[in-house]
Amino acid sequence: MDLDAHLLALLAPTRPGEALFPGVVLERVSSEAGWRVTVSVSAGVGRREVHLDVEPFDDARPFAARTERLAFSYRLGRGGPEVDPALGRRLCAAIAHRVAPREAAVLAQMAAEAARAREEDGARVRDVRVRRALEPLGTPEARYFGLTPYAGCVIGCRFCYAQSRLRAVRRLEGLDDVRWGSYVDVRVDLPERLAEELLTTPAHAIKLCPILSDPYQPIEARRGITRACLEVIRDAPQSPTVLVLTRSSLVLRDVALLASIAGAHAGVSLPTCDDEVRRHFEPRATPIEERLDVLRTLRAQGVRTFAIVQPILPGPLDRLADQLAETVESVRIDVLHGVEGAAADFADPRHARAADPAWQRAQSEALDAALRARGVKVWRGELPPAEP
Repeated sequence: MDLDAHLLALLAPTRPGEALFPGVVLERVSSEAGWRVTVSVSAGVGRREVHLDVEPFDDARPFAARTERLAFSYRLGRGGPEVDPALGRRLCAAIAHRVAPREAAVLAQMAAEAARAREEDGARVRDVRVRRALEPLGTPEARYFGLTPYAGCVIGCRFCYAQSRLRAVRRLEGLDDVRWGSYVDVRVDLPERLAEELLTTPAHAIKLCPILSDPYQPIEARRGITRACLEVIRDAPQSPTVLVLTRSSLVLRDVALLASIAGAHAGVSLPTCDDEVRRHFEPRATPIEERLDVLRTLRAQGVRTFAIVQPILPGPLDRLADQLAETVESVRIDVLHGVEGAAADFADPRHARAADPAWQRAQSEALDAALRARGVKVWRGELPPAEP
């Protein structure tokens, strides 16, 4: 199902680059993690981007405006100023007014397509095709791209926030709400789309990170979509900076390839140094020592290495800081943003404290200090610090 096309049908006749309303331009639409409409709004002497999320109405979730069957909310990309609530509500109300007359027809067409898809393909592993490869992220002043070879992830960490985002997409597609970790969509034509886009797209950094999936989950060993995309980036006229993040040692298969890409960064998610804790929360992910070996091997081959510590899980922070200082150039630290499907995991008395936001903040600050004391760069944004 082409969710982007259906969202554009709701906004018709306006196309990207055209004015939706006076002073408001439709920049793009996305269905990467649910429906999103990105608009730019006149602000003083410049313009600013605002993201408007569109999802099936659910009276348990907050919204700024609604139609009969859809709800609209607003947000600004990370790193930008807060959206004025009055502006956000006005934009959502205007979009809802535009969508309302077309809603019944578009949603009926989507339901018919979903019914046909259920008859034709009930598989948990699906081959899908994409409208585009590179997803614009960040702000206009600090743009980068997301690149997602797979949607869904059989590693299936129960606290992963990707499951909520993909649940919204599956609801729009009329698919069953199945257990996280039991399905994956293989974006079979992604390398082809990527090659086309790199001929005309600015050379912003590209992140292959598990926002919707792990790029090196087990199916990559057979399908090779991530590897094919890296080969396209290596061979592009302007080879952009690429960042790869994983929880899997399968990335070692591509060490030579990553080393051949100028400016490549590769890293692992490392929320704890205690493998017993890892087994509790991430039973299908690569053990901690193997992840550290991944970093050592990458670094020995000249690939810039980093780690993401998110969420912070129980374990000795000094030991974790020592391990990271040995293996990476920089670390991004962030806290737990909801337990998702891991409520039982965090309810275990041995680990219940890790669900406490105050504990997460305190551990984050302590790890930050320990890393800086060891000369490790710490970052909070979306990209590692620039090289000196």
